[in-house]
Amino acid sequence: MAPRSRRRKHKKPPSVAPVTVTPPTVVAPVPLTLSKPGPSIDALGFFSLDNNVPGLSQLILQKLNMKSYEEYKLVVDGGTPASGFGFQCPQEMFQRMEDTFRFCAHCKALPSGLSDSKVLRHCMRCRNVYYCGPECQRLDWPSHRKVCKELRLVAVDRLMEWLLVTGDFILPSGPWSWPVDVVQDWDTWFSMRGLQLDATLDAVLGSHAMTNLWASAGRPRPDPDVLQDSLKRLLTDALSRPLTLGLGLRALGIDIGKTGGNTLHVVGASHVETLLTHSGDYDELGYMFPGHLGFHVIMVGVDVATGFLQSTSTSPLEPGTVQLSGHRGLYHDFWEEQVETGHIAHPDMVVAFHPGFHASPVLMEAWLPTLLLLRDYEIPTLITVYSQQELAASLQILVDLDVYIISYGANPFRSLKPEQVYSNPNKQPVYCSACYIMFLGSSCHPDKMQLEEKMNDGV
Repeated sequence: MAPRSRRRKHKKPPSVAPVTVTPPTVVAPVPLTLSKPGPSIDALGFFSLDNNVPGLSQLILQKLNMKSYEEYKLVVDGGTPASGFGFQCPQEMFQRMEDTFRFCAHCKALPSGLSDSKVLRHCMRCRNVYYCGPECQRLDWPSHRKVCKELRLVAVDRLMEWLLVTGDFILPSGPWSWPVDVVQDWDTWFSMRGLQLDATLDAVLGSHAMTNLWASAGRPRPDPDVLQDSLKRLLTDALSRPLTLGLGLRALGIDIGKTGGNTLHVVGASHVETLLTHSGDYDELGYMFPGHLGFHVIMVGVDVATGFLQSTSTSPLEPGTVQLSGHRGLYHDFWEEQVETGHIAHPDMVVAFHPGFHASPVLMEAWLPTLLLLRDYEIPTLITVYSQQELAASLQILVDLDVYIISYGANPFRSLKPEQVYSNPNKQPVYCSACYIMFLGSSCHPDKMQLEEKMNDGV
């Protein structure tokens, strides 16, 4: 690997006011070997639930008919558990999934901790959070009132997402009718898709699958406009990642006319990016760049789903196609074993969706070799975060590592689906890929010092 330059300690935190950058105008998978495992963000996230609601992880396992996290992880990876996991009917499935949310939002009591005379009941406004009694609900209202309206959307989306899992909601797709430099955000994307989008949404709203969904959910079916808005939010959640990749390609000036096509690495990938991802899910990236010579998107992470690894092909990259593949392991190991040896092409761009290295020393330790590698090899990189707070913390870490920040700010293609903090439901919901950071190489390079001075002068 390239030598690591020494970290400098004197830098101040950067301001989180976005740097304005004008992007340049830009008019099925390969099997890879497994690497040794590393820290699992999926496992850390699962067990962190107990920090705020003691016993919540065990409640989830119980309601899913599982005995351990290992069994849970096996199912996520597409395996068959030894215990009685599974549901006899859709009604049971939806009921048990809803039961995993049943704990008092104020006192954190689980159903097993209640007296025989008490039962957890949901807020009638949002149907999302639960209380063990009127007193807890009254005391919690000052906090809950700030997010109640937004959590109402979460409760609808949580059920509607099942239509994506079953394949009953197929996203509108096809070549873009507008130039890429015109489609700058979701508003323009929705306008471009126009009649095609309307027809898709109308078909789903009138489908037998939609009727069955709400009959099985055991709750009143919302009005059509509520359901249509939910479908749009789910659509943005599914397409946010490929369109964010496209945003990075444009802003970082990646040559999409490169002979042999482009290789894009998604690092730190988990089951979120890979469990339900299929060939064709990233076709929107290809439609964003008519005339491209092919994109190979490689998902690399310790939590890449087993099924994603197996759904591979050895076909060469063809012009106009988008191929997906996966590799389970840490990125710096993947680099040494696959990229440096010439088995896999050098990446034109690397993307990390919610790396979370700011969140804990364990994750930062795991990410440090990768961040230094990306810096020292001067690989164009884009990362996304959930919020302005995460943006500020991540920027500080990158500045301390002497990384040259090109741009950061709000992502025009963020997901519009609010994400509830599972064990802390009254915390403000977040949105996937809400903000981005783009960087390239080291700020120590002589011709890259101006931005660093500007950032330091601004705080």
